[in-house]
Amino acid sequence: MTDRYDGVDILADHSVLLAVPAFLPAFLIAGVVIVIAVRDRRRGDDPEPNVDPDAESGTDKEN
Repeated sequence: MTDRYDGVDILADHSVLLAVPAFLPAFLIAGVVIVIAVRDRRRGDDPEPNVDPDAESGTDKEN
């Protein structure tokens, strides 16, 4: 690299190169979350099942 310092190996000469290993996993996780959100958004709402609303609340109409 440079001959100014004997016995010193410069592994990264820019702070961005040092930051890539820290931020890369965060960007990957954010990308996966975004892809899943977009896919679910395009799919739309799930249709509600045909359920009697009175059966869910536990009230009887006969009484």
